[in-house]
Amino acid sequence: MTENKLKLNSEKTEALLVGTRQKIASLTVTDLQLDDATVPFSPAVKSLGVFLDSTLSMQTHISFIIKTCFFHLRRIASIRRYLTHDACVKLVVSLIFSRLDYCNSLLAGLPASSIHGLKRVQNDAARLTLRKTKRDHITPLLRSLHWLPVNTRISYKLFTLVYRCLNDSSILPGPVHPALRPSPSLCC
Repeated sequence: MTENKLKLNSEKTEALLVGTRQKIASLTVTDLQLDDATVPFSPAVKSLGVFLDSTLSMQTHISFIIKTCFFHLRRIASIRRYLTHDACVKLVVSLIFSRLDYCNSLLAGLPASSIHGLKRVQNDAARLTLRKTKRDHITPLLRSLHWLPVNTRISYKLFTLVYRCLNDSSILPGPVHPALRPSPSLCC
């Protein structure tokens, strides 16, 4: 870094050691030495608004989303009686779904137990918007609002990204072709 006349700010720099819990526990490394700066390993780091933890379980990120969304849901609930249905939908979509949808493709493939808290947020947002109780079944509420369930939203975003990468020339510099496997006759 000194060759490029750059200096590392060790107070703002975070390092993340990624691996399984067992592997990380077995390591004795506690920090990273870069030039003359020492950077300790963090259990989770934030990059572009997404928390990454050392096991890539995304639990820190999901917990943060849930906490933030429930904060905003409580704020909306306090003024719900003054809002029209359309105004409430717009508030929920702008404050809650913007957070649920931001980088949610990173959550693809996580177990359902990890996504459960995000489903609770969406269900509570639907009940608040439609002024329903916890006893009301959620599927008809989501359908009436035209909201996809959280796990479907994640899959839809992932498939959309893949489709755009394969078919949109503005995303990738050149065309993408499937890898051709050599036939067995060409191999020795």
